[in-house]
Amino acid sequence: MACVLEAPLRVSVLSEVTASSRHYVDRLFDLDPQKVLQGVMLLYLLQQETSSTELRTECAVVLGSLAMGTENNVKSLLDCHIIPALLQGLLSPDLKFIEACLRCLRTIFISPVTPEDLLYTDATVISHLMALLSRSRYTQEYICQIFSHCCKGPDHQTILFNHGAVQNIAHLLVSTSYKVRMQALKCFSVLAFENRQVSMTLVNVSVDGELLPQIFVKMLQRDKPIEMQLTSAKCLTSMCRAGAIRTDDSCIVLKTLPCLVRMCSKERLLEERVEGAETLAYLIETDVELQRIASITDHLIVMLADYFKYPSSVSAITDIKRLDHDLKHAHELRQAAFKLYASLGANDEDIRKKIIETENMMDRIVNGLSESGIKVRLAAVRCLHSLSRSVQQLRTSFQDHAVWKPLMKVLQNAPNEILVVASSTLCNLLLEFSPSKEPILESGAIELLCSLTQSENLALRVNGIWALMNMAFQAEQKIKSDILRGLSTEQLFQLLSDSDVNVLMKTLGLLRNLLSTRPHIDHIMSTHGKQIMQAVTLILEGEHNIEVKEQTLCILANIADGTTAKELIMTNDDILQKIKYYMSHSNAKLQLAAMFCISNLIWNEEEGSQERQDKLRDMGIVDILHKLSQSSDPNLCDKAKTALQQYLA
Repeated sequence: MACVLEAPLRVSVLSEVTASSRHYVDRLFDLDPQKVLQGVMLLYLLQQETSSTELRTECAVVLGSLAMGTENNVKSLLDCHIIPALLQGLLSPDLKFIEACLRCLRTIFISPVTPEDLLYTDATVISHLMALLSRSRYTQEYICQIFSHCCKGPDHQTILFNHGAVQNIAHLLVSTSYKVRMQALKCFSVLAFENRQVSMTLVNVSVDGELLPQIFVKMLQRDKPIEMQLTSAKCLTSMCRAGAIRTDDSCIVLKTLPCLVRMCSKERLLEERVEGAETLAYLIETDVELQRIASITDHLIVMLADYFKYPSSVSAITDIKRLDHDLKHAHELRQAAFKLYASLGANDEDIRKKIIETENMMDRIVNGLSESGIKVRLAAVRCLHSLSRSVQQLRTSFQDHAVWKPLMKVLQNAPNEILVVASSTLCNLLLEFSPSKEPILESGAIELLCSLTQSENLALRVNGIWALMNMAFQAEQKIKSDILRGLSTEQLFQLLSDSDVNVLMKTLGLLRNLLSTRPHIDHIMSTHGKQIMQAVTLILEGEHNIEVKEQTLCILANIADGTTAKELIMTNDDILQKIKYYMSHSNAKLQLAAMFCISNLIWNEEEGSQERQDKLRDMGIVDILHKLSQSSDPNLCDKAKTALQQYLA
């Protein structure tokens, strides 16, 4: 809805506004849109240069009151272009008017309906706000609050950083005003989040001779307010994750980590427990030692089990407000607990065991997989993925709870971010020692995974092919045939020409697993031999790294191990020349892989070995073997000598 502002108001109305804003505030919150429109006329007054500063200030105050009402109020004000009007007001020389405009801007920007980008449309606005930081403690508080609410993502961080946010805000951390200190701290927590440039700068900034990390550590001491402890812990966490502070630094191990564990305790408010657990999960996510320390701090693993007990049983809650509050935070608590369990169990087998032995843990994860809230589902899948790295748990708890069933259900219809983690988990459930492998196969997994390999999302393509690779390992011939049928030759070629080396390596791994055990090799090469040989040739001729070429030569070695399949190599002079070339390559891995091909082709006990040996001798292979038998590399030397013995036998 666009608001149409009328011509200037009558003087009597002006005096009425000046006399008392109450009457206008009553109108602004009225359900009648016409009355609200009358209230919006204040905006017109605000912009009149002829209005007195007192009147304009009063208008800004009243508009701020209106903005504190419903989201519809804020939308109406945004439609009337209140932000440009207030930003214009910041050019006034009058401090009281500037503060009123900033307070109103703050209220509007913290509303969820206000797009953050409105702050960045004019490049001069940020510079002007930075300049106003020195005017008063109110300008400092409101501007920092605006920045911390409007800093969403790397682009905003860069704009603020380039306008000198770090230098302009750092000294506010030692302000005499608690509100200013707190808003400055919040500013740094959003500026540094996942931002290496900001974090590396912060670590070297000092205020009154004290470095910022030391100031942050003082702010997370137990005698400080909880919000200050939490926010400074977030700053130190971001700096640590960005590599600006070492993970074994005492300010992380002895200060930040214990502070965040404290935030997870029952004594804290539910929202504090959520924020504490999520920040701790982020801090320890990639560091094994921090995971171990956290797992033995204040019985954290058991403490987190309490996160699943909200809302409490209704009979215990007589206070309806409390029930409403618990319900609101229940899903956030579950999400935070799953995230933290996922980080704790990312690497250590003993920690995973402790997590799984926590009361009803597997049931909670299974329930989490079918929750309606996407964030809880994603966190539950992450937790399951972390625990699925355990061989022991795959064989026991995962089987006892038939975890694969809800996981397959999640994979049927989920957004990509869940699909990526769920398919990674499925890769682990398809490892050869996992008892879940068979039922997963029976539930139509091949079709599902083949469809993932066609995804535009790279991680899904990798996971789809990876899971098929695990599925094909030591599998029976029917499964291998089903995989090849499901993928189709066209898709196989598509994957082998994928620009991502991960996809290529996993596809080669799949081929290698498909082409294992002689009957399987001969069967597959009898149906797909021509296409596979074509693919192998393409890769050996292409610009690929050593690992890709090595994997491809290993596939050839497997083909050479077949009874009838080896003829596809012997009748292909182009491939034989390539094997010969790689025997003399400068890289020992490639030489060794090429030698495996030759050994399998000349093995004495097999039919037709004499003819194959003769053909390869004529190509000069024996001369190369003699050279390699003198190699300083013991593996090459041994392999060459073993091959030469086949000629002597």
